This record gives sequence, structure tokens and C-alpha cells, in this order.
Amino acid sequence: PALAGSGARGLLTVFYPFLMMDIGADNTAADPYSDAGAQPAYPWRGRITCMPAAGRPSSADKTAAAATQVATFFGTASAGDFSVSGDAVHYAGPDEWSYRRMVLHYAHLCVAAGGVEVFLIGSELRGLTQIRSDASTYPAVAALRSLAAEVRSVLGTGTKISYAADWSEYFGHQPADGSGDVFFHLDPLWADANIDFVGIDYYPPLTDWRDGTAHPDAEIGGSIYDLDYLVSRFGGGEAFDWYYASDADRAAQARSPISDGAHGKPWVFRAKDIGAWWANAHYDRPGGVESATPTAWVAEGKPIVFTEAGCPAIDKGTNEPNLFVDAKSSESGVPHFSNGTRDDFIQRRYIEAMAAHWGRTGAHNPVSPVYGGPMIAAGDIFFWTWDARPFPAFPERSDVWADGANWPRGHWLNGRLGAAPLGDLVAAIMGDVDFSDFDASELAGIVQGYVIDRILSPRQALEPLMLARFFDAVESEGKIRLRHHGGAPVATLTPGELAVEETSAAPGYKLTRGQETELPLSAKLTFIDGGLDYRQAAVEARRLAVRSQRVATAALPMVMTHEDAQGVADVWLQQAWVERESATLSLPPSLLALDPGDVVEFSLPARAARYRLTALTDVGARAAEAVASEASLYSATAAPVRSYRPATTASYGAALAAFMDLPLLTGTETPYAPRVAVAADPWPGGIAFYKSATGEGFALDRIVSRQATIGRTASALMPGTTSRWDRSQKLTVTLASGALSSAGETAVLAGANAAALETPEGDFEVIQFRDAVLTAPGTYEISVLLRGQAGTEAAMRAPLAAGARFVLLDAAVSELGLGDAERGLARVWRYGPSVKPMDDASFVSETRTFHGVGLRPLSPVHLRAARGAGGDIALTWIRRTRIGGDSWEGVEVPLGEEEEAYEVDILSGGDVVRRLSVAAPAASYTAAMQTEDFGTVDFAALAVGVAQVSRSFGRGARREATLDV
Repeated sequence: PALAGSGARGLLTVFYPFLMMDIGADNTAADPYSDAGAQPAYPWRGRITCMPAAGRPSSADKTAAAATQVATFFGTASAGDFSVSGDAVHYAGPDEWSYRRMVLHYAHLCVAAGGVEVFLIGSELRGLTQIRSDASTYPAVAALRSLAAEVRSVLGTGTKISYAADWSEYFGHQPADGSGDVFFHLDPLWADANIDFVGIDYYPPLTDWRDGTAHPDAEIGGSIYDLDYLVSRFGGGEAFDWYYASDADRAAQARSPISDGAHGKPWVFRAKDIGAWWANAHYDRPGGVESATPTAWVAEGKPIVFTEAGCPAIDKGTNEPNLFVDAKSSESGVPHFSNGTRDDFIQRRYIEAMAAHWGRTGAHNPVSPVYGGPMIAAGDIFFWTWDARPFPAFPERSDVWADGANWPRGHWLNGRLGAAPLGDLVAAIMGDVDFSDFDASELAGIVQGYVIDRILSPRQALEPLMLARFFDAVESEGKIRLRHHGGAPVATLTPGELAVEETSAAPGYKLTRGQETELPLSAKLTFIDGGLDYRQAAVEARRLAVRSQRVATAALPMVMTHEDAQGVADVWLQQAWVERESATLSLPPSLLALDPGDVVEFSLPARAARYRLTALTDVGARAAEAVASEASLYSATAAPVRSYRPATTASYGAALAAFMDLPLLTGTETPYAPRVAVAADPWPGGIAFYKSATGEGFALDRIVSRQATIGRTASALMPGTTSRWDRSQKLTVTLASGALSSAGETAVLAGANAAALETPEGDFEVIQFRDAVLTAPGTYEISVLLRGQAGTEAAMRAPLAAGARFVLLDAAVSELGLGDAERGLARVWRYGPSVKPMDDASFVSETRTFHGVGLRPLSPVHLRAARGAGGDIALTWIRRTRIGGDSWEGVEVPLGEEEEAYEVDILSGGDVVRRLSVAAPAASYTAAMQTEDFGTVDFAALAVGVAQVSRSFGRGARREATLDV
């Protein structure tokens, strides 16, 4: 392929700067094309031209003023005016908002992003490139060449560079001013050494289809969807063989052949004759006289790339693939002779035809002897357009994107390519039973989705499709042929041509008209609405002023749009009324070729009518059963568009999780289990926690269903008094989730408003607060505190700096499933939204080690020392308990451990000089020990630390004190 060499090809990165013409309907800008006081709203960028435009009085075209205007548009910014720092592009050039500045900024942006494989310096600037500063000079083309050189200096030789010309621009300029001028005006650009390929946005007219069958194109193709017909039009038809000289000629289909008189080079004027343009040398014709020397273009010298190609999803879109529907734009329009209804199938057929024609080499797509590759490589066709916005949020979210209304009939491919062509779907159903003697080639249309939820015969599986897409399955010439209703007549009959018995006076036909009361008043369909989260929906079609009360109903296992389903219901109801007239015809042997499904025209003296044959019986004379047929009934019809706001698909980021190794607060917690508090915005309904010992083989631990109150401190907190109210300090807290409220003192003493403050080392102080005052959104000032609760006084810091994590310890805090044997062992936790799989990007992994602080004995209190007569020091204290210590009724708090044990540390300068182990809340530090430790017993104060010892946890929190002795 031209864009990626001859090797294997992956994802190709093409950067395509795009001029957006943000000119609203209320503008007051002068129009270069008219005397109007405003320019047309949101025009095509190809309208950019000189002021006034060519052909207007006092036009700047072909004057020095045109060169000045072009130079102003391009500006003077150069590559040296830009620099890249990290992922930022900086500009230090002239103070101008020019085209060069825009494109060169983008080129440097590509450098910052790591480079691109292809860079386009512009696209479809037809009006600009055709401006002349004299009879044969095109200043914009020269400016594009200069810009290509600058971009090359920025991106280097590893990037392919080109310009994307409009399909009506790439091949030359032939002004309709009577001069006879023919200039290959872009040849200097195409031949430039910095241009690697010829870029074309390829949207020429492919077909000239009209309703019905009485037009020339219908003689070539059986329908506009005929793939062979579409493929043939790339090398024929409008803009190749002929053109329309006027709108009146187009309406009458009066076609003027494209010729070139004495020069004999009609390809010069054929926009679709890419092959001849590419394969020949080019000679300008100023004033109609061919130059003696060719342009700089080298025949077959560079590949062609379709930088854009596509077709709108609209009725007869191939008549004018370049048109689009956009109510706000002056360029909005529907193709010639289109009824404006949505047609996804014509878009698909166009793409298939492009791939079939240009995806192979041959006379129409030769291999170049210059560079050894095809003129157009199959991989060098870029179909417009695949939108980066997620479907179906775009186009349904009109509150987010204003162009959503353009999608149904636009060029967008996303949201359509997943649909199945009707013929392919029928073939797949037939293939499931290994049935191959059928022909579905005439079926047109697409099916967005189809449900077969049980074992069905092929006929049963096809019946809903036959109803919704109005086709028959009949046997003909040994094959099952599937054809749509409403075809063109294959024969015209008169009563005299029918077979009658010689002895009978009866005619060879009988016409029957059904009673109105036997026909449906309404037709109701249920279907699967693809735009409504695939829920079941219903539509109804009704007739007015009829005497029938019957209702026809059908349930279609099809994914459809509301508009599609409404159109089916409308046609189904009208078909029932058209087919109220039936006929029995006695056919002669000369009409043996007729098959069921064929349409015949039956001419009576008073009228002519069309009938679709439904059955044929060969017993004596050939008896045919038929129903009335009206071809126009099956033309695409517009139905009301139902607009509704789709359900919003939540996008989840990483959850905030606070893992905490906390003491027992109520005594009912699992003492060795860590606790976790989580928050997320939006809240997904629950956060799933998975646990693994190795980082593999994760198992679900639990789902936390409540969002916790989590935040950070916004002020510092000094150590405070314990076991009494601290009324001297206030703490400011900013929350990421949840809210705080005040509580009465009795409620706080009963356990309310407990919170954990995390230290930089990962310890937690448990506090309680009485007052919480909202001072700013999400920010509270809490005061009247209880500090160091549940034995956490050792976690006080002097100070605890602002930014410490704050967690409200309420019912939203959950335990994690960690066994007693897992204490002290590292475990990997992976957590994220419970509605997402564990490998979703919103999940987070953390490795944590917990020690089971809930098993840690609390530090003793009320340390005392008294020296005896012999110099021994008696040490005493009062123990605390982890469990059941809040009652005032007992004589002493419960032990809370399997046995009572303590370790007493004798301290000197913070170092332990002796450790005593005792089984009661008292110890004796003898005079001999004192002399051994300090060399004397003559000291007035002693520093000690006392910790209770647990068999399951070990040493608990130590209480330190310096005691007078």
C-alpha cells in the first residue's frame, strides 16, 4: 500500500487538519459570491475564495490582489516559530491566526504525541486553490507547496505528506468563463518532492437512479442495490460518459456526452476517469490551446489515496454521495430524486462496490512501473466516517452533541456496520440446514438484529422477515427464489390472451373484491427497539372512516428502530387493503415461463391493474391465483422519529478505599479482622473486594454496599487530654464523600460520632466529636473532642499535620475477611465496582499486611511508684480491657485475655535497662536491681513503661511515665 510500504499493515495513523466553517446564520460578513449582506450559514470549506469571487464584478481573481489575499490567509508563521516541551507546543512567531500557524501547530503537536505515519496539509480547499493572480498563476498552490516543505522539516522523511483534494478539484481547473482555459493547476503540488501521494476525497456521482423502472439506469441494473451495476458506474455514467448541461436536462435525463473535440482526450474533463488522468502526461491549455510541454506531473509517478470516500445513508445516496443533511448548514441537501428517507443498505452497497472495484488491480487499476505498486491500493481507501464518540450515546445524547440529528441519514458507519444485509441473513438461515438451492440475490435492505430462540424450520424462521421486508419465497427452475413484492410487470395480459374452454361462454378470468368488514382497521406490531436498550416496543397503523373493527397483530423478533417498525406497520396495513382484490386467471401454454411471485399487468377495457401471482396449478389450463399489486406501496416512506433520552451508561473510576487496622470499638467486631471504608463517584451500588495471597487466583471476599464518609483534615491537630472532653481544639475536615452532624454528649459517650485519624506511619487515633459545623461545601469544623479512644492515645502526634485521612466509623465501615492465621502476612486486595468484572480498568490492586490491632491489649493506666524502707520500689498500675469494660456495675473490668501478664520496662534515656515480667498489676524494683542498673539507689525519679501481654498478640500498647520515688 502507498501509505505503509509493502510490508504487513497495522493501524495507520493519519492526521487530518480540518477547517470548520463556524459562520452562523446571524453573521453580517460580506458574501464573495453575491451582493447579500451575509454569508450562507456554515458553508463548505471549499467555498473559501477571493473577494469578490471569480466571475463577480471587480473580482480579485487574476489580479495581484488575489495573491495578497491568499498570502494573508496563509500567513507567515514558520516551523522555527514553534517548539515542543513535553506534550506542549509553544509558539513565538508573528501575532496572526493564519492557516500556516494552524497546520504547523498541528505538525508539532504530532511530534509531541510521538509522530504519525501520514499528515495532510489540508483538504477540499477547491475555491482557494482555483484562485489566480494572473492568467495562469495559482498562489494558493504555491503556498501549499511551501507549507508541505515546512511540515516535512518538522515531521521528517518517515511521515507521508499530502493534500486531500475534492473529487471535483484534483484533476484540474476548467473555469466556466468562456475562455477555454484548462489548467492542471494542482500538478505542481502533486509533483512536489515533499508530496508522497495524490490525495482525493472521492464523492463523485455514482448513479442516476429515479423512482420506477422507466429510466436508463434501470436498463443497466435491476435495482439501485445491484452490486454489478454499482461497480460498473465507477467507470461509466455521469462525470465519465456524459454530463447534464442544466437542471432542466437532468429532470428530462437529456445527457450530453463528454468529448474533447480535436484533442481527443475526454479524460481531461472526466472527474471519474482517475485511471486516464493518472496514466497520462498533462498539458495545460491556456485559452484552449494545448501547451507544447507537459506539466511537472509524471505519468503513473505517484499512488492515489482516497483520503475520504463514502455515501450517506439516505434514499438514492449514490446519486450524490457528497451531500449531507444538516439543518443548520446552507450546504444541507438530499441527493437528486431522493425522497429523503433513511437507507442504510445503499450506504453498505456503495462500500461493497468500492471494495469490489478498487480492491483489485486490472486495466482500471494498473500497477505503476515507476514505484511498483497499484494506482490505488485496497488499504488506501478511507471510508468516511467512523466517529470516535461512543455509539449509541452518540447520536442519542442530543443534550451533549448537537449533531446527533444528522446521524440517521449521514455518512456515519458506526452503529450501522453491525447490521446484517437481508440477503446474507436469509442465506445464513438456509445454511444452518445445509440447503443451498436458493437465490436471495434480489433481496435488499438490512436487519439490525434477529432473534431465533428455539428450533424452527427455515420457513418458520423466515416468516417474520418476509412480513417485515415484504418478500416471497417461491420455487422456480428447481430453486427457491426470494423476491420482494412490487416488482415490475414481466408480462401484459388481455382477456383475449387467456385460455377459455371452447364450449364455455365464461371469460378466462374472475375478479373478486373482499368485504371491508373482513379487512383490518389497524395493524399492530411489537418489536425489539434497538435504541431503547433492546426493550420490547410497539407501533400501530390505523385507517380512518372504515367500518371494520378487525385488528391485525404480529410480534417480530427483530431489532428495529421505531421509524422502521412504523413504516412496516403502515405498509402492512395498506397492503392488506390493496390485496383485497384478487384474481383467478386461466393462462395459456405460451405463458409457461410465469412463476409465483411474478407481477403481470392485466388490461381490461375499462382499466388496467397489476397482479402478483401467488399460486399456479397445472391441471388442464394453467390456473393462476393472484392478488392486486401496487409497486409504489413498497417505496421507502418517512415515519415520525421518536426521540427519547437514552439510559446513561455509568462510567466508573477507581474507588477510594481506606484500609484500617483498628482496635475493638464495640467489642462485637472480629478482633483480628481489618476494616475498610470505601467511596466512589458515581457510587456503583457496591464495591467488590477480591483477595489473593500471590496476586493470582483472586477470590471474592465481600461486596461493600454502603458508601462511607471519608475525607482529609484541613488543619493541624495537637495532642490532647484523654478520658475527658477536649474543649480547647477544633479540627477542620474536608470530605470526599458523606456528611457529618453534631450529636449530644450522652450520644457521644454511648459511641456516636467516632472517627479514625490516620498518622503518616499508618497508625490510627480514634476520636469522637460532639459538634460538627458546616463551614463550606463539604468542609466541617468539629470540636468538643474525646481523644485517644479505645486505647489509641499513642497515635497522637505533635502535631498531626493537615492532610491526614479522616474516616467516620459508622455502619458503612465493613470488616474484611482475614483469618487469624493471616495476621502479619501480605495479602493482595483488588477492588472495584461490583457491576464490573475484576479485570475492568476501574479496579485497583493494593498489597496490605494487617496485625490484628483488635487483639492488642490496651496500655495500663494510673502508674504509681513508692520506695520502701529497704530501698525497694513498689510499682503498681490499673489494667484496662479490650472487651466489656464500659459497665460501672462491676468491681473490676474483665481481663479480656487468657491469662494476666505484664512486662515492665525500666528506662534510662529512653532505652530499656531492665525488663520485668509479672502476672499481676504490681512489680518490685529492688535496691539491688537499682544499683546494678544505675550504680546507686539515690535518685528521686524513675522512668518506666508498662505493657500488658497477650498470648495471641504479644506485647500490647505500652504506657510510659516518669514517677517520683
